[in-house]
Amino acid sequence: MNRLSIEGGTRLDGQIRISGAKNATLPILAAALLADSPLTVGNVPHLHDVTTTVTLLRRMGVEVTVGERMQLEIDPGTLKECIAPYDLVRTMRASILVLGPLLAHFGEADVSLPGGCAIGSRPVDLHLQGLRAMGADIVVDNGYIQARCGRLRGAQILMSPVSVTGTENLMMAATLAEGETTIENAAREPEVVDLAKCLNQMGAKIEGAGSDLIRITGVKRLGGTHYDVLPDRIETGTYLVAGALTGGHVRLKQTRADMVQSIIEKLQEAGAEITSDQDWIELDMKGRRPLAVSVHTAPYPEFPTDMQAQFTALNAIAKGAGVVTETVFENRFMHVQELARMGADLQLEGNTVFTRGVAGLKGAPVMATDLRASASLVLAGLVAEGETLVDRIYHIDRGYECIEEKLSQLGAHIRRIPA
Repeated sequence: MNRLSIEGGTRLDGQIRISGAKNATLPILAAALLADSPLTVGNVPHLHDVTTTVTLLRRMGVEVTVGERMQLEIDPGTLKECIAPYDLVRTMRASILVLGPLLAHFGEADVSLPGGCAIGSRPVDLHLQGLRAMGADIVVDNGYIQARCGRLRGAQILMSPVSVTGTENLMMAATLAEGETTIENAAREPEVVDLAKCLNQMGAKIEGAGSDLIRITGVKRLGGTHYDVLPDRIETGTYLVAGALTGGHVRLKQTRADMVQSIIEKLQEAGAEITSDQDWIELDMKGRRPLAVSVHTAPYPEFPTDMQAQFTALNAIAKGAGVVTETVFENRFMHVQELARMGADLQLEGNTVFTRGVAGLKGAPVMATDLRASASLVLAGLVAEGETLVDRIYHIDRGYECIEEKLSQLGAHIRRIPA
């Protein structure tokens, strides 16, 4: 197992390319199961979760061809079984996204419950309620969702609470259902819009993606197409914070400012000068220490929960006091204790962290506990005095493509070493 070694104190300066969005890639790969001809997906990030999804598709017999620059061609015509086994699903909750497409196209699906998932307390029950409303016969037995149906029927579905993967799963299933399906209180994330664009290019009839009401008119078949995934907005936000945290000047290429407006606004509040055009964003701190900001996470288009840990790291070294409130996920402050080991002045009360910026952090051995928490520890290491060692970086590899290479391009002293 590897770790990241970071020698802090370098102001970031330079430009990098933003990768394709993991959270758009995974549902689009699952959407290939709806087609009766191959789907080609471009701008795919080389990430562990993408590898896991490809492994899952191949386990079901689907032929996946990897081309140059991680372009993937998925041929569902070779599918042999509609089973998503526990040994793969337990490593990645997004594996549940194969449920809707398998059921809609092939009439059956046996999908393991994600590891550690008590079905009543996690959003997966929303997926099942929606599919049952569309006529599916579903039982949960031995840790597996066993679903069967003839042709699904259109239905009126209310997502309560709002769920990104629930919206995506039911939207995919509805593309081949008979009649019209409406999804109320639908997730509005750009990744949901990207999936809808891909499905429409495959022949689906979806309206309203990006709003809280999506209408899907079912069609009899979907075909393959070529589709390029949109840029990763969380990777974009993370590198913008890296630039701000270090007082640096960074330019991010092949990304979109319209997807990260809530992040840009908070960084401007922190003192960053930000300019952008159609496919790039530039941040310049002019060597200044950032100002503390207060953030409150909420579903898109509000401030994203996936940027909460990074802004907690920013506030740790910023001038002044800030308040970080998490409303989307419980227990998403495991990075706070690790940042405190580096000298951060943070006080956790319920779902809120009160921050008081310190002049400097000290490098220390720290442990990544989840994907975004691990990113916050890397960011803290960029400004800490001495060496920071980040353990359990397999979390980072789930969501950040070549993070040490990209940060090195910006001037950071970071390397991957054996644990």
